Amino acid sequence: MSPLQILALLLALSTALNLAIAASLLAQRSGAGVCQAILTGAGTAATGLGIYFAAVAAYR
Repeated sequence: MSPLQILALLLALSTALNLAIAASLLAQRSGAGVCQAILTGAGTAATGLGIYFAAVAAYR
């Protein structure tokens, strides 16, 4: 992998982590339990990374 690809992957992981934290905090403030908030955050992170990998696959 080139350094540019590694930096792009790190940026995608950072974005997914920030989205996951924001979604889980929002879910918990909305009245969901801790377990449901964690699942919401994990789903958001998986969706964000899925969109990134789909874009990379479509580009190649």
